[in-house]
Amino acid sequence: MNDALGDPVTAPDDDGRALAILAARKADDRQASDIVVLDVGDVLSITGYFVIASAPNGRLVRNVADEIELTIKEQLGRPPVRVEGLRESQWTLIDYGDVVVHVFRDDMREFYEIERLYGDVPRVSWNA
Repeated sequence: MNDALGDPVTAPDDDGRALAILAARKADDRQASDIVVLDVGDVLSITGYFVIASAPNGRLVRNVADEIELTIKEQLGRPPVRVEGLRESQWTLIDYGDVVVHVFRDDMREFYEIERLYGDVPRVSWNA
């Protein structure tokens, strides 16, 4: 479907999926590990996608989170609704409404096992 100018119209879900994939790729660029994108829209009413990534130390957690936020703002024009955990740099959450990005320090991710809670939701392929 096209808008009045003939440009393709993307559904909100397509926008969320594109944001999630961009966040995953930026995390990968910044040396995050174990990156997954989960389509949680059918089981959560508050968001459509989770992006989950790990880093071995707090400095890298912060670097990954900062770069994701900067890239999404520059490329998609979307600032986050809220960001939590930047100061502690153990588990940073970047909330875009339709996408929530989690950047964990390795030991925190192992402790919380967040993706185990959503083991039955589809995973989104994000690699180029």
